[in-house]
Order: sequence, then structure tokens, then C-alpha cells
Amino acid sequence: MTSPASPIASAAPSAQPPQTTAVPVELPAYPRLSRLFRLQYEPVQTAWVLLYPEGMVKLNDSAAEILRRCNGEISVSGIAAELETLFSTPNLGPQVRSLLQEGVRRGWIV
Repeated sequence: MTSPASPIASAAPSAQPPQTTAVPVELPAYPRLSRLFRLQYEPVQTAWVLLYPEGMVKLNDSAAEILRRCNGEISVSGIAAELETLFSTPNLGPQVRSLLQEGVRRGWIV
């Protein structure tokens, strides 16, 4: 996890107008990957990827660490706690929830 503070690419200050915040979606209590997606490490890409019938999504290290724990057995708060312990970084809950909400919107997480 190269950037433990944020699983989503952080935006540098720019002259562009601010983007609107995505509407929060309800998260499953114990998130898991949809059966339509497969998470695997791709040596050629030197990255974790989500494979699906139409293609793949290359993940950053932080997103991969979160999604690797989405097995239907760990709660959202449990995922955050595990990562906080693993990387000695407090308060990862909001970033974990944000990535998981995006995953629900995109159909990765059920």
C-alpha cells in the first residue's frame, strides 16, 4: 500500500472547478466481489487488476488492499481496522467506505 491515507487518487489543487461529491450508497454489511469480477495480480502489469468479461480495471495499491479483503466474511469496519493495524495508519474508515461505495456503484461489490 503505497498511499495508505487514500484508496482513491487524490487530486492536486488545480484551476479546474471542483467536482461534485458522489451520492453515498448503502454498503453491504460484509462486502464481497460480484461473481462477474475476478481479482488477481498481473505480473505483466505489476499490479492487481479486476477482470470482467468486457475487460479489466487496473487497481492502485490501496484499492487492491481493500478489495482483497472483500470476501463476504469481514465487515466494512473490520476491513478498515485490519488496514489501520497493518499500515499503522489511523482513521482509514472514510477512505475504505468511499472506495467500497464506488465499487457498489460500478457493480464490483455486492
